[in-house]
Parts: sequence; C-alpha cells; structure tokens
Amino acid sequence: MRITCPLCGARDHREFTYKGAALPVPALDSGVAEWDAHVHLRENPAGPHEELWQHAMGCGAWLKVRRNTVSHEILAVELAQDAGLVIKEDRS
Repeated sequence: MRITCPLCGARDHREFTYKGAALPVPALDSGVAEWDAHVHLRENPAGPHEELWQHAMGCGAWLKVRRNTVSHEILAVELAQDAGLVIKEDRS
C-alpha cells in the first residue's frame, strides 16, 4: 500500500504510523456518557473510512486519509490541519 503525502509524494505505508479513526472529539465539558461513547464505542466499517496517519519516517506531517477498509485502496489524502483537525501530541 502506498500513501501519497501532500508534502513528500507517494511513499510506502511503512513510513507512516496509523493513529486511529479521524473522529470529532467531544468538547472538554461534555458529559461522561459522551466521552465514554467517544473512547469505547467504535464502528468497524467495511468500506470507505477516514483515518489519521502520521508520516513518522518522513516529514512528520499528520494526514487525514480516506481508505477503503476492504480493498485498502487510498481514496484521498490531505493534511490534517487543512481538514480542520487539531492534533495535540503528548511530548512527555
């Protein structure tokens, strides 16, 4: 599988690290039920799905990847920041 980084071009998927589904995060003051659902209740889709990947062995960019989970075909790639996603890394 090859992922096309918007900054570096097409690269082998081994240069990237899968970081999970690209899901909206509840507001910090959301209730326990909403946070519990966000953390523990996930669908396991067969077909197109939006995911977060990091180009860990390259430029380090965070990407929003739309991938078909059945065929592994990459349907779209964009920088996470351009998709309106805010990534906060734990640097501890």
